This record gives sequence, structure tokens and C-alpha cells, in this order.
Amino acid sequence: MTLDLNSSQLYFNRELSWLQFNSRVLAQALDEKLPPLERLKFLAIYGTNLDEFYMIRVAGLKALFKARVQETGPDKLTPSEQLEQIHAYLHKEHQVLESCYTSIISELHAYGVNVKNYDVLNNKEKEEIKEIFFNEIYPVIIPIAIDATHPFPHLNNLSFGLAMTLKDDSKHIKHGLIRIPRILPRFIQLEQTFIPIESIVEHFASELFPGFKQLASTPFRVTRNADIEIEEEEADDFLEILQEGLRSRNKGSLIRLELMEGADEDLLNFLLSHLNLDDNDIYSYKSLPLNLGSLWQIVGDKALAHLVLPTFNPKILPPLDSENIFEAIDKQDILLYHPFDSFEPVVQFIKQAAVDPETLAIRMTLYRAGQKSPIVKALIDAVRDGKQVTVLVELKARFDEENNLRWAKALEDAGAHVVYGIPGLKVHAKIAQVIKRKGKKLQSYVHLATGNYNPGTAKIYTDISYFTSKEVFGTDATHFFHFLTGFSTHTKLGTLYMSPTQIKPKLLKLIEKEGKQGKEGHIILKANSLVDKDIIKALYKASQEGCRVDLIIRGICCLKPGIKGISENITVSSIIGKYLEHPRIYYFKHNKVKCYIASADLMPRNLIRRIELMTPILEDTLTQKIEQILMLQLADNQLRWELQEDGHYIKVPLLGKPVNNHTVLEQYVNKIYDKTKKETPDYVNRLASRILKEN
Repeated sequence: MTLDLNSSQLYFNRELSWLQFNSRVLAQALDEKLPPLERLKFLAIYGTNLDEFYMIRVAGLKALFKARVQETGPDKLTPSEQLEQIHAYLHKEHQVLESCYTSIISELHAYGVNVKNYDVLNNKEKEEIKEIFFNEIYPVIIPIAIDATHPFPHLNNLSFGLAMTLKDDSKHIKHGLIRIPRILPRFIQLEQTFIPIESIVEHFASELFPGFKQLASTPFRVTRNADIEIEEEEADDFLEILQEGLRSRNKGSLIRLELMEGADEDLLNFLLSHLNLDDNDIYSYKSLPLNLGSLWQIVGDKALAHLVLPTFNPKILPPLDSENIFEAIDKQDILLYHPFDSFEPVVQFIKQAAVDPETLAIRMTLYRAGQKSPIVKALIDAVRDGKQVTVLVELKARFDEENNLRWAKALEDAGAHVVYGIPGLKVHAKIAQVIKRKGKKLQSYVHLATGNYNPGTAKIYTDISYFTSKEVFGTDATHFFHFLTGFSTHTKLGTLYMSPTQIKPKLLKLIEKEGKQGKEGHIILKANSLVDKDIIKALYKASQEGCRVDLIIRGICCLKPGIKGISENITVSSIIGKYLEHPRIYYFKHNKVKCYIASADLMPRNLIRRIELMTPILEDTLTQKIEQILMLQLADNQLRWELQEDGHYIKVPLLGKPVNNHTVLEQYVNKIYDKTKKETPDYVNRLASRILKEN
């Protein structure tokens, strides 16, 4: 008896799948073959990921539980069941975290890098820290007495500090808090020694509460629900209501308390009497610093750069290394694979357009532009030069709202036409259009991408950029921006595909069509997440028809591979390594257009609740380059994990020669760049072909 494709037995829970992803990040931190600070970097990433997971996903489940919602997905787990399993998973993984951190710190010690509490410093170091405390810490930290006239204060999201039990000369017991503001560094540095700031503040606490003796203390950190709810339809001024929403982020319900193991029981009871939390939401650490994300301070120390993997300098290869970028696009479509291909041509696309007297208009979407954006600066320069500049700045980009708000105001002040998103939908599409006057005609140049217009993240994320001057793309780009700035809800693009109306139906049709090829069929889908039930069901049907399906899904995957009669023709891989895998690439072997790149993941939020773009790759040479990128990743036996039917991931065994797709591409690009600097940019095709033959 075959399972109904709607059966909950065929779907992994998305939250538990995400936890598996973060465990794969942690596995990188456990890898002793990596340099110690590279390992510490992955521990920092793990912690930052987990903070966001708690602030959004766990907070959301708690809200659903309170609302008595019983089911949240095709796996049929209730919110309470999910919360129970999340807590069990994280508390079990806690010991691995502790062991990992201890191992890394021990290895760093061998290189002369130390993380030490104040009480184990030598006398000379203590004197230096004393001076730093009174000059730089004492003036800005905040001691807070808690009593009948001093109520327990509101603690903002991710607040960090010390809770204390104190006794005065009359032997009266008091409680107090010391807030440690984020403007202070997490670690105070003396050469290559890093001292956690809380151990310093704890030692000098008597200076903050004169006349009191310290009986007990514990560092603590709280996490709140940080999901902003904005009633856009009721907003007369979206900017104002967004700013109010950002302020409310610090007022969300408490969902987690972190503190150090061995905290005094009475002091813990005092804290918990003011914090409404379940026991499962309390995490006690033995040696781990509170706020693992703060380890970036140590990782980012330039004097310790020799303790991370070597930095790769992206290369600009022909035809973009010598020509004006627009002249190059006139001759041929261009596809770049970042960070191996430099992101600089994308920046130059806007910069050159901004200063070219032939440029009439520049239009683009900005989702996460970064704090110091050369692209935004170029757009402002273009406005001042009299060019028409239209920018969709998505103010609802989670945790980048304030940054985007600042850029939106700067662009608007300069005179650009700024659109602040679309009511009810996030604009996640990555597109830029430049319109130039060429003689008596107007010529459109379009850049379409899988990643953000952020030069910083473009050095550590893999992504695809596509430049074209084809008329069909220019026409669609114009219609797309008219849709963003106007009121039309019926825009349908002719060559590009736009969600929420076009991408999902197109993908379902492509999957169904390739599935009918049976054993000759081959589908490769590369994305960050696969959650959408309709897409999963379509892939199951393709597998049942004998079609080979290879999924390269970095993070969440709700599809279960390897089920007899359902998904035995499906493999699911996850690549975790030096670079964050970020492209969305969809490949169908027998379709006339084999390859598509997209801003959209395979999730309901991307396919039906966001404005996204999917781009067909029409040039055979560019299609071949993308095919070989995919094949190279499927041949990777160093960074690739495979999902099992039971939900666990297993590192791919080393068979044949080692293939780390990140390292291989770095080495090859360096080789061809240094050797001739005249290579055509089809290096991925030739390289991947050679590797696949060897393996």
C-alpha cells in the first residue's frame, strides 16, 4: 500500500530540519583540520543563527501555542510538540557546544591567544584592566538597585548584564543588576589576551554599589520575541509605523534566559520571579561565554588573520577586466559566479551608469545593501547629476530595517524616487536596470541576481549575477518597475517570472514535464530551503516516474528522500564550508531552457508571499557554466552532507580524489588569472569537466 502524498509521514518538520542545519554549522567548528579561529568563526555563526531562531521561530511557536493553534505544517506536529522537541534537541547539543569551545580555546592557547577571566590574570594585567575599568567601563555601565522603590527594570531584547545579591552594613539583603551596554566591547583585549567584560565588572561591583558586600552574582542574557507585526493597510505613514515596530522589538515577550552554571539558587529564584519563563527556556553554560555571536570580536582581530583560512581575492576575468561594462554587455550576456568572480563589476554597473551622460534612468531594488554601500552612494551621485533614479528599498528586511531606513531617507533627501515596499508583500527580487540613450534609440541594460547588492556579503556568499541587454529582459524590467511604483496588481512578465503569481506555477510545470522523461529525466534544484508542500509533492511524483532528482539544499528540507515507491530517486545534499551557499538555481535536463536562476527559495513565503524574480538563462554557454557549477557541487566529497530518510545528515565519504568545490575554484581562478590574465571566463566548465572525469 503506497502512502498518500499528503501523509504527514512524508514531511520533516521545518524547525527540526533547521536545527539539523545549525548542527552542520557546529560540525565545522568541531573540525580540527580547520585553523582555530576558523573553527571559532563557525561557533559564532552557530550562536548568531540560534539567537535569530529563538527570536523569530521559537517565539512564533509560543504565540501559536498560546493561540491554541494545533497544526502548523504538513508534518502535523503541534506547536507544543515542536517546542518540546526543540528544547530536547538544544539541551542535548549543549554538551557538544561546551566541548567544542573548550577544544578551540585550548588550541588557541598553543598559538599564544588566550581567553581569561579577570581573576586568573597576573598582577600587571590586573593593573592595566583596573585603569581600563575606571576610564572606559565605569562611566557607562548602569548599576540598578531592586527594592520597593526601585522596581525590576525592563530588559531589552538580548540584554546582557549581571544579577547580584548584596548585603549592607546592617546585614540587609538586597538584589541588584548591572547592565552592560552594547557600546562596550564583549571582551577587553590586552595584546593577545581577551578578558570577558562581565568578569571585570563582577570584580569591581563594590565600586558600583558602595557600602554593600557582594554575596552572589551571575552573568545573564535575555532573548525576546523580535518579530515585528505591522498593520500596513492601516498605516497612513509606513515609515512612522515601522519605526514604532522597531521600538516594540525590545518589548516582545521573554522567550529565553541564558546564565552561567552554578548560579546561586536564591539569586536565580529572584531573577525567575521577574521573568515569566519555562524551565526549558533556561540555558546554563559551564565555560561558554554568553552571546556566542560576540566571538566575532576575536575572529575579526586582524593581528590573528593567520589563524583563519586564507582570504581569497576575487578576480575580474575577461571580458570585464578591460572594457567598459556596458560595451561588454552589448557584445554578449555575462554570468558571474561570486565570490570567485569579483562583485566589483556589479558596483561598476551602477557607478559607470551614474557618471555616463548617456544614462537617462537607473532603477533597482535594495533588500540588504550593507552599512557602507558604494552602490547607494553612486545612486545619490546619479540623482545629483540629473538622472532619474528609482529605488525600491525593502524596509521589512528582517534585522536590516534600521539600516535600510537610513539609506531610504538618504536617497529620498537626494531627490531619488523611493518606494518603501509593497503592502502585504516583501520585495525580495534582485534587479537593477539602466536605461541609456543610444543615438535615436533607448537601450536597456539589466542585472539580475540571486543575492543582495551588498559588496561585503558578496565576498563570503556564493551567488550568481547575470548581465544582459536583450530586449525581452529590458521590456520585462520596465514592466516590473512600473508594477512596483504603480497600483497594478495584474502585471505578468513575458520572459522573466515573478512571484507570487508566476514562479510557483512555472516550477510545478517544469517538474511535471521533466518527470515524464522517466529514467532519462534529471532535475537539479539548488536553494537555501525546501519547504513548499506542492513543490515537494511534485518532486515525489517525478521520482515515482523514475526521474532522477538531485537537491542541493543548504538549510531546511522538509522532503524525505529514499522512501521506497516515493522518493528513492531523490538525493538531498547540503554544502557547508568557507562560503555561505546562497544561489537559487533550477535545472531541468530536457527543457528547451534548461537553467533558471532566482531570488526565490522553495518556501511558501517566497513563492506566494513575496515579490521575487526567476530568470531563464537563454545562452548555451552560460547554461553550460551553470550545469558544471552544479555538477562540481554534486562531486564535492569534502563539504557535502547527504540527508537520510530518518532526518539525519551524514558527511559524504571520501571516494576518489578529494573535491572541495570552494577550494578548487579558488585555486583554479588564481591559476588562470596569474598565468595569462587572458582566459575566457568559462573556467568552471573546463575545470568541472576535468574533476568529474577524475572522480
